[in-house]
Amino acid sequence: MRKIRWINFLWALIPILWLIISLGIIGMSASRACTIGLIITIADAVLMFKQPLINTLSGALEGIIMGIWPIMYVILAALFVYQITTESGSMQTIETLLSSITTDKRILVLIIAWGFGGFLESIAGFGTAVAICAGILISLGLEPIQASVICLVANSTATAFGAIGLPVLTLAEVTNLNEVQLGFIVTLQLVILVILVPFILVILTGKSVKALKGIVFITLMSGVGMAIPQVIIAKFTGAELPALVGSLFSILITVWLTKRKTGAVEEVENESISEIIKACSPFILVFVFVLLASSLCPPVNNFLTSVTTHLHVYLGKNPNDLPINWLSSPGTLILLAGLIGGKIQGLSFNKMFKILVNVLKTIGMTTVTVCAIVGLAKVMVYAGMTNALALALVSLLGPAYPLFAPLIGALGTFLTGSATSANVLFGNLQYSAAQSLGVSKYWIVASNMTGATAGMLSPQNIAVATGAINKEGLEGKILKETVKWGSLYLLITCVFLYLVGLFAKLV
Repeated sequence: MRKIRWINFLWALIPILWLIISLGIIGMSASRACTIGLIITIADAVLMFKQPLINTLSGALEGIIMGIWPIMYVILAALFVYQITTESGSMQTIETLLSSITTDKRILVLIIAWGFGGFLESIAGFGTAVAICAGILISLGLEPIQASVICLVANSTATAFGAIGLPVLTLAEVTNLNEVQLGFIVTLQLVILVILVPFILVILTGKSVKALKGIVFITLMSGVGMAIPQVIIAKFTGAELPALVGSLFSILITVWLTKRKTGAVEEVENESISEIIKACSPFILVFVFVLLASSLCPPVNNFLTSVTTHLHVYLGKNPNDLPINWLSSPGTLILLAGLIGGKIQGLSFNKMFKILVNVLKTIGMTTVTVCAIVGLAKVMVYAGMTNALALALVSLLGPAYPLFAPLIGALGTFLTGSATSANVLFGNLQYSAAQSLGVSKYWIVASNMTGATAGMLSPQNIAVATGAINKEGLEGKILKETVKWGSLYLLITCVFLYLVGLFAKLV
């Protein structure tokens, strides 16, 4: 029996090994690597795990549909809102406002890379925050490589709730766990990291621990100001708004403490206030719409969720219900906010339609990648491959497995460049491992999400950074810097989650 378990483990490991080799060693494009990976997984499931072909193909189809809705739908909507704000000139207004607060580069990094970067991640995700914030920091006098490393490290904890909570929502969907409870657990796991990362950013800015001198309290509150609102929002509304609200609170607290420290008092004209509100209108509307659609407003929530189509695509035993939430989907809410916000900013519907079409054209390869990786993960689950991996890892690591659970999530991000894809790839493995160990499913599954926030180690994310600063070819130099901080980040994550889990008797 033990021999069969390890044979199954080795066969189940093949798709993972392929992704490691194709993405991490060969450097193949994600779309091609994941598509080939899906084909390999289908063959593996049919030939080695004796899964009927029709069941295997229907499982892959379920994953592909899920990749389109809701994952790619949310990505499309988020990028649409970002492009509208950029096209109208409002993004420039927001950038100018943030960069006019102080000349202290350490505090500017906290406001722009940490606060504004978290805000952009919460809305658009997928490298937007790194690309935009690195450019702003360079224009303010930081070295290109330094700015890139700072933005990659800053773009960590917020990725859990990026693109209006997509990674956590996807993780909840693939594991069939309650999304509100899962999102709340993730914020609790991230608290220590959200507080520590701003200190790392200041040290990176000043290239020394001495850079903290004089702004320790501001740095602390920049993290606390993001951490506490995230926990509260996740507890009562779910995964859509924690990063958005937390980043806004962090910006406001950091700016207020900076003004108080310097004694600068600047009058803001009514015209400036109206321009700021106009510039932020799509994001304000996203916040309002998501809040109204949440469980905090039962009448609205019940009406929106009632307009749902339930699909049963998988033809084997125990098929998952695949709900298509036409009105309550974050993608629909973000699109609506973008249309209204774009109109407020002076764009015509014709112009916005062209923007939407252009965004559609730019996400073709991303769509292939996402659909392939979700299809691959679904085939692995239905064929029993994920369970085979989990049983072997639990047998090998035993009670120590929870200590290493975040590293599995980090591996997923390293391979795919996406926390969402990491959750799709390994979410069910973590769930199965928790079942085998008899420990908290929510805590272990959430550990995958927390580990997946170490995106500063992903070659794809680093490529986004070098592209943004026009320094292609220097990926190795940036990786050398981010590995140091990424390793520290994961060490703290693993030890903290394991000790807290033991204390709370969750592991």
